Amino acid sequence: MMNRDLYNNYLNILKEELVPAMGCTEPIAIAYAGALVRKTLGNIPEHITVRCSGNIIKNVIGVTVPNSGGLKGIDVSATLGILGGDSDKKLEVLSTVSEEDIKKAKELLENNFCNCELIENVDNLYIIIEAKYKNDNATVEIKYSHTNVTKITKNDEVIFSKDDSLLESDNKANRDLLTVKGILEFANIVDIEDVDFIITRQIEMNTAISEEGIKNEYGSSIGRTLLKYYGYSIHNKAKAMAAAGSDARMGGCSMPVVTNSGSGNQGITVSIPVIEYAKSMNIGKEKLYRALVISNLTSILQKRYIGKLSAFCGVVSASAGSAAGIAYLHDKDFDTIAKTIINTLCTIGGVVCDGAKESCASKIAEALDCAILGFNMASDNKVFKAGDGLASDNVEDTIANIGRMAKDGMKSTDVEILKIMIGK
Repeated sequence: MMNRDLYNNYLNILKEELVPAMGCTEPIAIAYAGALVRKTLGNIPEHITVRCSGNIIKNVIGVTVPNSGGLKGIDVSATLGILGGDSDKKLEVLSTVSEEDIKKAKELLENNFCNCELIENVDNLYIIIEAKYKNDNATVEIKYSHTNVTKITKNDEVIFSKDDSLLESDNKANRDLLTVKGILEFANIVDIEDVDFIITRQIEMNTAISEEGIKNEYGSSIGRTLLKYYGYSIHNKAKAMAAAGSDARMGGCSMPVVTNSGSGNQGITVSIPVIEYAKSMNIGKEKLYRALVISNLTSILQKRYIGKLSAFCGVVSASAGSAAGIAYLHDKDFDTIAKTIINTLCTIGGVVCDGAKESCASKIAEALDCAILGFNMASDNKVFKAGDGLASDNVEDTIANIGRMAKDGMKSTDVEILKIMIGK
């Protein structure tokens, strides 16, 4: 039986990771820093400089910023955060932006208000904004996770700092304690009241934006295309609805989503297919919520090896989590769930992240296709064996292998992707 400390640790991981965000989380993190730097300075700056890591840059340059009137870019994100952002809302910082703010942002950006620079040899998730107003200056630094503020200065004096050794110290729960077996045990025993608000919010928000992506044209309309050409089988609908949520997000829809591992696309991928399968199977609330606990935590387990940002497409790990949740809906045991994860990762592990943009939706669809294949294989007691590429003879080692490849093996890939994207 799981002890209470471990139970609370798993529960706190869900509370920390499953949070609402409006728009792609990288431009939103920049906007959050912008709102904080204005608050610190006490005025709208006369000029700002935004320095970001390569992974932040590649996830900002191709995606529409919500509540921006269709604009894209680091400078847009920072400027809107400064003009109309509410830092208290964190990843929903731009929900307060007005039409007047958008108009003012365009004027400022036409007059060299913001410089943007790449900063090298830092954490993959790194943002620093420097702002000046008359004789005053202020800086805000974010590292490791999207709202993890590590330093604030005003007039060159440090007014807030966080020890780097604490890393993501906003996160109190220990991700190192996650295992697939532990996740399944927790999902089976968790008091539904303990996760009710967290999971209900994820279902409501993520379903709403997926439906919006089906109803209206966003991005490349991957979700709508899937339904038009491949129909309404549960296999296809699960893919299409998840892709549609990403269509809307990447297309600038201002509706919030509940994230997973700091990513809205991953939050959509771990939840929507499980929800769609539950609908098709007439599954009740309690079992659906337990399945979503599995899908969310399985994705988070994988990301603890990989990190928040890398050259490895996060929807792959999310799709493996989603398939684990779908397997649970079908009353599969630990062995089948473990095989499902192995099959998924060994089929599509290695898809590159080339930034946040319209094609994220198609990557979600393809990752889920492979994940459902992985589940069907596992249901027939078929699994890739140790020696088949990165497969090991157990699920934990396979996850670790994929994580090592993604974090360490793809570092040079990450550098080349960024160089290509910024034209170097």
